[in-house]
Amino acid sequence: MALTQTSPQLSFTQVGEQGPRVLLVMGYGVRGNVWKPQVDELGKHCQVLFFDNRGIGESEAIGESISMLDMAKDALRVLDQAQWQDGVHLVGVSMGGMIAQEIALHSPERLASLTLIATHAGGKTAVVPPSKGIMHALSASFGPAHKRTEALAKLLYPKSYLQRCNRDELKARMKLQTGRPAARHTMRRQLSAIRAHDTRKRLSDLRLPTLIVKPEQDILVRPSHSDELHRRIPGSSLMRLPEAGHGLIFQSAKKLNERLLEHFRGALG
Repeated sequence: MALTQTSPQLSFTQVGEQGPRVLLVMGYGVRGNVWKPQVDELGKHCQVLFFDNRGIGESEAIGESISMLDMAKDALRVLDQAQWQDGVHLVGVSMGGMIAQEIALHSPERLASLTLIATHAGGKTAVVPPSKGIMHALSASFGPAHKRTEALAKLLYPKSYLQRCNRDELKARMKLQTGRPAARHTMRRQLSAIRAHDTRKRLSDLRLPTLIVKPEQDILVRPSHSDELHRRIPGSSLMRLPEAGHGLIFQSAKKLNERLLEHFRGALG
């Protein structure tokens, strides 16, 4: 783990010494190390960077407010620190996918490809989860500490998966995800940035090789938003995961990792 030299300082980690350059951008209120299933596999073939968004982990706190573009510029500073000026494969999940959209629109010349996982292009209705996800989302973010882990598991993973998964692995995963929770003001300010996010009218400008990943059992971000992203981004590809929920980077890690590596190779021609 290291810190950016520029302020506000961000905590970041680099894994791997050769191969394609990959930047992983995490979502709402979650530390970058939750990308572990991807870091462990992609790091065998790629140079991988992941980081904590402002206000998360060891990164510097958020000020009075923050926008999605602010967070995109933070991510670009991480690339600057690593001296990655171009050829970067950008991967974002959930809010991290919104940040990734802003990065791609702001600095497309620095990227080799774009992957958007379980995310949306914004708009007033996009921030409202399906009804059965609202209760779990509120409890996971703002509920009593002893109930957050259970609520988060129900939010991220379909019931069918929770019934058959390795409980020890899931317990370790949830400990990683909920360890040292973000401050409530950080959660509120990130949520305000999500509510203001809207790239719908600009996405047609993108010309990057783009992969959209759609977990079809997602109860936090409506799966239909992946279809909208696919329609709006020229030449994009859509990966459907019929059994996956919002926590697909863990639940469907093998399939996702294989598809990411294929996407990176294709983008390089």
